[in-house]
Amino acid sequence: MFIGAQVSLYPMTSDFVGVILSGLEALAPYRDHLRIQTDDMSTLMVGAPEPLFGAMRDLFAGAARSPAHVTMHATISRGCPGEPDEPSCRCEVLAVAQGLPLADRQAQALAAVQGAPLAGVEIDVQFSLYVLGQDRHMDEIYGCIDFLKSSGTFLTSKNFCTRLRGDAGAVFETLRQAFLRFGPAEGHVTIDLTASANSPSRR
Repeated sequence: MFIGAQVSLYPMTSDFVGVILSGLEALAPYRDHLRIQTDDMSTLMVGAPEPLFGAMRDLFAGAARSPAHVTMHATISRGCPGEPDEPSCRCEVLAVAQGLPLADRQAQALAAVQGAPLAGVEIDVQFSLYVLGQDRHMDEIYGCIDFLKSSGTFLTSKNFCTRLRGDAGAVFETLRQAFLRFGPAEGHVTIDLTASANSPSRR
């Protein structure tokens, strides 16, 4: 299986270079666990979901600790049939989770969010989960939405997406659980994600 994300950071400040570089510094602990490649458009991260979502959380939280309004866009994918298998992407949780009834997967996802460590940065996220190539894909999506509404990070439903708010630790754990526990283990599942912190609109 291939699991990865293309991530782009957008600081709304004249010191955007400094904010981006401070965010990228937060990826240092993950470089032994993920394949990370940065160019002038985005950063590619390839690897298992646990370090992958931790890296995205720390990248964004690191940038969000500046006072500037900062946003991040990410396209996250697992199981794309057009990508080669990557040994570093092996994830036991996927195989185990998909053998369980939907209610059990929801309960395990909630427990993981409740145990997530705090990052000390409040963020907003809107995202869409896409379960591809499956006849009953809406059952998985509706099951995920029910989990989100109980997660403690749910803010509101919007057209085509769901809005989350809270500490970056809990929010990114919610995203990781949505990615891991809904949709077939060997199927193609993607997330389209936009995160925001320090927005002047909130003030």
